[in-house]
Amino acid sequence: MEALGFHPSLNALSISQKPKILQSVSGSTQLSNSSRPSFFRHKIKKNCRSGIRLQAVEEEYELKQMKDMAAARKRWESLVRDGKVKVLTPREAGYAIQLSSKTLLDVRPTTERQKAWVKGSTWIPIFDVDNSFDAGTLSRKVTEFMMGGWWSGVPTLSYDKQFLSKVQEKFPKDTDLIVACQKGLRSLAACELLHNAGYENLFWVQGGLEAAEEEDLEREGPLPFKFAGIGGLSEFLGWTDQQRAAAAKEGWGYRLVFSARLVGLFLAADALFIGAQQVGRYLQDIRSH
Repeated sequence: MEALGFHPSLNALSISQKPKILQSVSGSTQLSNSSRPSFFRHKIKKNCRSGIRLQAVEEEYELKQMKDMAAARKRWESLVRDGKVKVLTPREAGYAIQLSSKTLLDVRPTTERQKAWVKGSTWIPIFDVDNSFDAGTLSRKVTEFMMGGWWSGVPTLSYDKQFLSKVQEKFPKDTDLIVACQKGLRSLAACELLHNAGYENLFWVQGGLEAAEEEDLEREGPLPFKFAGIGGLSEFLGWTDQQRAAAAKEGWGYRLVFSARLVGLFLAADALFIGAQQVGRYLQDIRSH
């Protein structure tokens, strides 16, 4: 399932960062090449070669990810175009659930499901939070956190290999299944798997639950559907598109809450910086005595 393009790059730095790193290495001294010691010239050349190789690996990996995702999108578009997967808006999905008792299959991970869910829906995640702590997983978690997880709050997810068997245990293959996720991509991947397994009556919620208005579907849970997919520092500061839209409706009171959080964050960072300076001076005094 990694070929579907849902896993972020496993490299620690983005391509846009690489030129800055190379520039900092090559510009770390004002000496000319002829005046540098030979061992220093060798070190810089070695670092530059390593940086170029790293950039080449990064570009190759991201190109593969783009190709894989493009291929997956073509397959999904074909399923929809050929009528093998039927498209519903969130409102149409709500009508179908109420009027024809169709089943909504929620394939979102735990972090999104626990914030908001459709009443009466069945939850079987196709990807879920990876709670393992082996060396490879820890490395991936650190990498993904550094590459934007701290901002978006998106956890490290892994494909549930039991997804198909769990669906087959619960639903016969002639069941009308409305498949939904948060934004509409993972549910398309789930539709492809289910179709290949023999399910013929599949309906895909276009745009996911994030596209639903409150009156479209009967919701349970503490948050609106639109807020179920946000997290991290961006949510804390109110800098997501969903929160900006809510601020435009709610007015200044809503905005002041997040403005106060931003000020508090700056004050906390300033306090930590001053504290680190004081500790550094204290340790230096101890060494000098």
